[in-house]
Amino acid sequence: MSALLTPALEAVVGGEVRRRTSYPVGATEIRRWAVAVSWPAAPPAYYLDADPAALVAPGDFNPFAWAAPEDTLAARGLNIGDPGWIEKVLDVEPPAVSHQLNGAVEDEYLAPVRPGDVITSRTTLAGYKERTGRLGPMLITTLADTWTNQAGAVVKRASMTLIRH
Repeated sequence: MSALLTPALEAVVGGEVRRRTSYPVGATEIRRWAVAVSWPAAPPAYYLDADPAALVAPGDFNPFAWAAPEDTLAARGLNIGDPGWIEKVLDVEPPAVSHQLNGAVEDEYLAPVRPGDVITSRTTLAGYKERTGRLGPMLITTLADTWTNQAGAVVKRASMTLIRH
């Protein structure tokens, strides 16, 4: 019998744990982000283009860095610092863990973000695995995050792994 992975947890795999919708992306935000992530070098010209129609954001641009007007996690009074936040969102008993750490993040950039885009992020619980480490049982939790723009085009896919014990 698993120490942390219960049938109730396995039953909620695939459930949505967070949804955020950004404010419309501004040209100035794109330019500031490009300058910041390129520092001390100058960013490529296509990140600074004066013509908003030609301007694209760097792949790692985060439209949620400042705030999201719609965030289902914040609306429930939860935060990702709580080791049981995923299960609390899905209305199941959280595993008996008190610590969590980032195990990995993999990003795939599929379409550029442009001024005026409104990005929606939908994060789902992709799966669980249980392992035993030096500190005892660990619950390896994988989340899948898909970003789409207002036209429904997928902008980014991310896979995040949390290690909880």
